[in-house]
Amino acid sequence: MELEVRHLRALCAIADNGSVRKAARQLGMTQPSLTTQLRRIENAIGGELFSREPTGTTLTPLGRSVLSRARPIVAEMNALIAEARTAAGRAADARLRIGSTGSRAVPGWLRRLRLRFPAADPTIRTDASPNTLLQMVAAHQLDVVFVHEVEGSPLRVPEGVEERVLVAREPQFVALPETHPAARRPVVALADLAADQWMVDPAVDGEAAGVRRMLAAAGFEPRVVYGDYLTAVDLVAAGEVVTPCQPTSRSRPGMTVRPLEGDPLTVRLLLAARPGAAAPLGIDEVYEDLAAAYREIAWASPAYREWLVRNDTPPPLLQARGRVPVA
Repeated sequence: MELEVRHLRALCAIADNGSVRKAARQLGMTQPSLTTQLRRIENAIGGELFSREPTGTTLTPLGRSVLSRARPIVAEMNALIAEARTAAGRAADARLRIGSTGSRAVPGWLRRLRLRFPAADPTIRTDASPNTLLQMVAAHQLDVVFVHEVEGSPLRVPEGVEERVLVAREPQFVALPETHPAARRPVVALADLAADQWMVDPAVDGEAAGVRRMLAAAGFEPRVVYGDYLTAVDLVAAGEVVTPCQPTSRSRPGMTVRPLEGDPLTVRLLLAARPGAAAPLGIDEVYEDLAAAYREIAWASPAYREWLVRNDTPPPLLQARGRVPVA
């Protein structure tokens, strides 16, 4: 048997406690297990290290010699582990774990964070469900998340998670086939889509309910099917469905993005985090970089830019503490 650091720790514990029974309790072992381990250690060394007496154990001359060499090794190993854990903690603190329900602003957000603080090493986790991401923040699996809340379907924000409003009311547009008669109009009325089949992603919290409320309020029976939005894009281009989309969405071959008349479907954009979770940057810096990225992508999106100009509503300013921009 080769001696390991754990064996040396066991010898130190027995010597310090003067008893195999007490040392076993300290080490979280049973007395028979530690007795067996001591016997193997002594066999490996070739002599007794402790004298067994009715009142406990005492070191033999060989034991004193071995312990004089074992203690510095154990102390050095303890120091090594403590320093490594401290370094690992600093490395973990430097990382910034980001979550998002998906937005074209995310790449610009990450780029700004890396430029502001290269050591932050931001990582991104995407999920269609904002409630899932919020739970991950509460469980310390993510530090900060960018999520949306469909109007009329409040999110379940866990206790201890703080919210900051990025956009109080973002209109949702519609993606429709470029051959659709309504695609020729700059703004589409829901009545023009009464005969169409809508596709929504059931994993997006509140969206299916929001679309059904919107269509019912327009006075026609909702025709809603379910699927992920990657599939929806292909079906829209094929002329099979229409689907709600973010105003920053890009038109693609066979698909056109248009605003809906009266903005009947809106969401609230939020930044959510645990207090102090955005270290080493700070939540203000994280919020400012997200706002700047969102503003950049908003003005770069033709349909959204036209909507913003028409409604005299600029994208969110770089405001600290999540104050809502005035529409």
